[in-house]
Amino acid sequence: MSNVKLAVVFYSMSGTNYQLARWAEEGAKEAGAEVKVLKVEELAPESVVQGNEAWKATADATKDVPVVTSDDIEWADAIIFSAPTRFGNVPSQMKQFLDTQGGLWANGKTINKVVSAMTSAQNPHGGQEATLLSLYTSMMHWGAIIATPGYTDPVLFGAGGNPYGTSVSVDQDGKMIEDVEGAVKHQAKRTVTVAEWVKNGNQ
Repeated sequence: MSNVKLAVVFYSMSGTNYQLARWAEEGAKEAGAEVKVLKVEELAPESVVQGNEAWKATADATKDVPVVTSDDIEWADAIIFSAPTRFGNVPSQMKQFLDTQGGLWANGKTINKVVSAMTSAQNPHGGQEATLLSLYTSMMHWGAIIATPGYTDPVLFGAGGNPYGTSVSVDQDGKMIEDVEGAVKHQAKRTVTVAEWVKNGNQ
């Protein structure tokens, strides 16, 4: 059996989704995957980023993380996306990246990629599920195989029990309210396992 190649692709403004991505990396590596953690390109003006303390700190913390490219998507057997919710949808930075993968899609390079997603918001009902569903809609167009966590492990209930993907609420101080580390790692391992089935069953 060959190792699954996993790309963890995130967008993070205050650091939450960067942390989710790192936990996903840990879980996937424990499952034997080869992992790349990658960020989508920042589209906001530098002056705006630098004018926000949390945003600037996250930009500094992630400055050495490579920006994701189409080559990374082609390389990956599986992809975990992590991004905050913006009015029940993915941030424009993530959407811009997805929208520029038409070349890969047209050449059949996104077919049978195993995908999963995570998100965050300030409120439990602030659009977390809608954000994941909107991202998965794009994945259906890709011909990808969506691997949600469902209710496959009790650890998910302590994280809020979102069957679409791990989601976390963040308070006014930027601190995560639910304990989601275990849920993220379970989701990553499940994604890798499904990708192993697809990859090794297709050889």
